[in-house]
Amino acid sequence: MATFLDVDLVKYLCSCGKKRPVCRLYLCRHCLKLRCGDCVLHEVRKLVDTPYCPNCLENMPSAEAKLKKNRCSNCFDCPSCSHTLATRATSQMVSNPEDPNKSTPKKMYYMACGFCRWTTRDVNIADKSVGKFYVSSNSSGGWEDLENPDAKRIFSLLEQYQQIAQKEKAEKERKKYVRRRSYMTYAASIDKYGLTSVAAKRKSLSTNVSNISLKENEEAVITQLKPAEPTGEFEPLPEDVFTQPLLLDKISTISQRHATPEFQPSETTSMYPVHKHLLIRRSLRCKECEHNLCKPEFNPISIKFKIQLVALLHIPEIRIFAPTDLVFKKETKVILTVCNPAAYNTTIELKKMDPESDDFSNSKAELPKKEIILSRRDDAAIYDDGSQGQEAFKDDHNIVPFRKANKIGVIVKVTPQVQKENVKISFILRHDHRNTTISLPSENQEPQIVWLEHKVFIDLGPVKQK
Repeated sequence: MATFLDVDLVKYLCSCGKKRPVCRLYLCRHCLKLRCGDCVLHEVRKLVDTPYCPNCLENMPSAEAKLKKNRCSNCFDCPSCSHTLATRATSQMVSNPEDPNKSTPKKMYYMACGFCRWTTRDVNIADKSVGKFYVSSNSSGGWEDLENPDAKRIFSLLEQYQQIAQKEKAEKERKKYVRRRSYMTYAASIDKYGLTSVAAKRKSLSTNVSNISLKENEEAVITQLKPAEPTGEFEPLPEDVFTQPLLLDKISTISQRHATPEFQPSETTSMYPVHKHLLIRRSLRCKECEHNLCKPEFNPISIKFKIQLVALLHIPEIRIFAPTDLVFKKETKVILTVCNPAAYNTTIELKKMDPESDDFSNSKAELPKKEIILSRRDDAAIYDDGSQGQEAFKDDHNIVPFRKANKIGVIVKVTPQVQKENVKISFILRHDHRNTTISLPSENQEPQIVWLEHKVFIDLGPVKQK
């Protein structure tokens, strides 16, 4: 269970040479190689995959998301710790407009962070009468956005860049229809074949297209903007900056300032809620064979995948059963658990790695020399006590101390060779795999069985000090 607390204790070697936990690797069923997130192609299909909010799961077209600056208008993040803000209701006494001498309770709402306890009241944002997280520019009670002082300048620059792009596009279209030199010198002799009329039609068509492109080019007039003026004068520092003590809890950090680059508040009292970023579903594709490794559903609410080739679902998973007291230059029995995720029995073998290519291990490890059979995954077998497992497979208790359902324990004898470093061992995991991607010509034919090898690196922890 140690890998649940730290998944980096047991790592597998990816085909690109990087060490990753098995839960962060993919197994390509076509080239039968491990792939990590750094050696796969990340695809975003604009026509199918649409942006969505990770909090309210509202999806929208790409054009609408672009207008909203890839932000959700209903959900907000905490400006202090970047967690999602939640609504809190409270009651306030409000004067009755009919009778000013009487006051009636009214339900009001404010936003609060459940992690760092930041609230909108900390920055003097008044409570609203509407609990929904929507942005409103009027005074109807919605949460209002701060206005960027440089918004007009930014929009004018974007408009100028769009005009330049339209002009370049018109010039490219014009170059496609450049007038070519005519070689119809023998028009009189070939007029009987009707080629003169065909050439005349083509010539008129090219001139019309060139005239259209010229008109478009004339209309694409770029408006000249006033260049930005450099500033050489800055506001002086306040007089109390050298006399008053510096309070770090009232000064915002760099990450908090970068969360809102258009404002960059220098004090915590100037931080306002930040709209949550939109996410998009990505498809992962193998670089070598270009087959899909991960393909999510269209609906963001669905947790299923059309294609999900995580290595955790196809390769035996190795974990550290329990922490062990390791003593310097003393042989210690370490129990590793091996879990079979496949729906068929799997045979595994632990082999030693070549010492010349192994730069990870720093201790000696004695591995079991026999092949071990892992039982197939059966959801109903978890209710069994597992007493018949070792009798059915005839396990050696010196190698396999226990067996339950599709999980077994394997004893590895480790002799630490270091005192001040963590004990590290490595070996090769060899197992059989049924390739189900190849279409079978007949129903009676069995799937192809291949043997795969994976390099495993395990960090067993520090040596016990006397």
